[in-house]
Amino acid sequence: MASDKTEEKIFEAATEVFEEKGLTGARMQHIADRAGINKALLHYYFRTKDQLFEAVFTKLAEKMISKFSPVMDNKMSLEEKIRFFYIEHITFLQKNPRLPAFVINEINSNPQRIKKILNTIDIPGLWKKIIEQHGPELHKYNITEKDLPQLMTTIVSISVFPFAAKGIFETILSQHGITFNEYLENRKDYAADFVIRSIKKKS
Repeated sequence: MASDKTEEKIFEAATEVFEEKGLTGARMQHIADRAGINKALLHYYFRTKDQLFEAVFTKLAEKMISKFSPVMDNKMSLEEKIRFFYIEHITFLQKNPRLPAFVINEINSNPQRIKKILNTIDIPGLWKKIIEQHGPELHKYNITEKDLPQLMTTIVSISVFPFAAKGIFETILSQHGITFNEYLENRKDYAADFVIRSIKKKS
């Protein structure tokens, strides 16, 4: 049990430090200090910074994907899944607001490392499942299998971009008396309505 708690502390501390400083700027000592342990114990769990980075990134990806397991439920319509996605995805990013900018920075700094980690996620399998479950709906909306990457990346981008450019958004919104969090809560419905209206126009 103690080892589980120690590992959880390390993951929490490493996530914060990596998001704040990036992989290049982070130091194992920073992470050990944040976790409240000594550096030797940190190295006992993770021998290198790269190993720890990959473990943290993979765990975050798995945590996010687990949130969307109901998307694979046959009982939900395509529209219901779009609404569910925005509620869960934006809520997840509200709890991890630095994550999009962190990922973008790491993609620019070392794209091969991120590609290696992302290749462990079966994205094509997810798309195939969507086609199998929603073939008639996709056909009704004139969305082909070739269109699916465009649709999926558009859906994700709509929720990710405000976090990637948070500083800009906060400044603009404050001029209108709107907090960033108020904007995000409204965006959960607005984004879903926008996407659903857009795909319906294709039909």
